Amino acid sequence: MKDDRQVEALLRELAPQVIGLLVRKHGQFDACEDAVQEALLSAAQQWPEQGIPDSPKSWLATVATRRLVDEWRSESARRRREENSALMEPAGEPSTVSESDDTLTVLFLCCHPSLSAPSQLALTLRAVGGLTTGEIANAFLVPESTLAQRISRAKQTIKKAGAEFVLPPAAELAERVRVVLQVLYLIFNEGYTTSGGPDLHRADLTAEAIRLTRLLRRLMPEEDEVTGLLALMLLTDARRAARAGEDGSLVPLAEQDRSRWNAELIAEGVSLVSAALEAGPVGPYQVQAAIAAVHSEAATAADTDWSQILALYDVLEKVSPGPVVTLNRAVAVAEVNGPEAGLELLATLDDDSRMSQTHRLVSVRGHLLELAGDTAAAREAYLRAAAKTASEPEKQYLTRRAERLT
Repeated sequence: MKDDRQVEALLRELAPQVIGLLVRKHGQFDACEDAVQEALLSAAQQWPEQGIPDSPKSWLATVATRRLVDEWRSESARRRREENSALMEPAGEPSTVSESDDTLTVLFLCCHPSLSAPSQLALTLRAVGGLTTGEIANAFLVPESTLAQRISRAKQTIKKAGAEFVLPPAAELAERVRVVLQVLYLIFNEGYTTSGGPDLHRADLTAEAIRLTRLLRRLMPEEDEVTGLLALMLLTDARRAARAGEDGSLVPLAEQDRSRWNAELIAEGVSLVSAALEAGPVGPYQVQAAIAAVHSEAATAADTDWSQILALYDVLEKVSPGPVVTLNRAVAVAEVNGPEAGLELLATLDDDSRMSQTHRLVSVRGHLLELAGDTAAAREAYLRAAAKTASEPEKQYLTRRAERLT
């Protein structure tokens, strides 16, 4: 008998495959996705006790199809007569389309451009990640009912948009891949630094983002930005154990015990980004992964090659300009050219409305002011940043930084 974790891993792998099988056979992505979720729940309850069936995919497809039959039977007797013959065919028959194609199609459908970013995140985690509505709601600190409504609206939006269960045409593929990568990146970031609540990170979300990105790379090995994103995730996640103190408090990069960094993840990440950079045109995820690789190569914070990091941020600002890039580049500028130069660059973001809702700008300003010796202004900035963040570990860290300057 498999343990719960093995069952959970298998269900996450099979979820998009079964959805693809049912949608190709019956249409109606929204109804099929609901039915598969119920089948996954039944499997999660039964398989740990009864054992995994010989053909788990067929088992899930059969149970999900029964849910569809029950749902459609209740609509009307006429519809039942029209659909029963098709619905009662064996659900576990092999699809003529590869499982990889189905998984990739579900992923692209969940990241449909007609959906908002929160809806893309939620639908991807449920339909491709196999997470329950409750698990996703807990991860994003929203009521389960709110998350359920978000997913329901997302599926209705896809239906109204007339989206078909096929891979995007070649002319649209590059843009759609960009959206998929952005969704996976957001999932990882929410797990690595939760936007609110008592926990510094959510290992389940970072692990799921890495799993899905590995899957995407396996399905699209020629896409160098997919490789770049996977490398970035691995190199970043490699620091997770050193990023929190015994009490769960935040430990900044410069103060981390680097012996606790995961050497295996670092080696894999460096290998991936090196291969991606050699392959062709450079994209933003590859550059960010290269920056993370430079950090990982430094035995101590003092050994960090900030000149190389600044050069990479110069490249990143050209290929993917934005306020977050400028914010991070200001730190590198301060390390190379002094805190005053970093503060001067930060000032260019003061009127950027995109930065008004985040504590990051004020937090970085506090750090650079502290380096510049202006402790009173640094303390004020730290306290303002602490008031703006919903993350308890970050709030506590920023408050302690301010108290040290009193």
